[in-house]
Amino acid sequence: MTAGPGESPGFLLWHATLRWQRGVAAALAPLGLTHVQFVLLASTWWLNTHGEQPSQQALARHAGTDVKMTSQVVRALEQKGLVVREVDPADTRARRLRTTDAGAGLAPRAVAAVERVDAEFFRPVPRGDAVALLGRLVRPED
Repeated sequence: MTAGPGESPGFLLWHATLRWQRGVAAALAPLGLTHVQFVLLASTWWLNTHGEQPSQQALARHAGTDVKMTSQVVRALEQKGLVVREVDPADTRARRLRTTDAGAGLAPRAVAAVERVDAEFFRPVPRGDAVALLGRLVRPED
């Protein structure tokens, strides 16, 4: 006998993800960022603060995003004045990324907004349990 939708982990995950994404989108809208812009800006900022100036490919790998889509979104962030793409002196085909002062100012505010959404969304579940489950789903081989 087939389980109903309310007993399907995949169906429940889909609905939970949609609810979480709506919360994130609402929190980021006043900051002028889409969810994917946030992920790439925050990742660039985080990597920069840890001594890295990632290539677009390295940023995509870090964020788990498609390389071509990453390039398009980074261009949009550059047009907004939030990141700078600089030619890599070691490989003129590659671009190294760094946040501008405006991007470095916006990134931590956006991170804080998303962390508030996360805290509310995951409130019913102990943080350690949520991190353990999600980490296992992200890396089932561990």
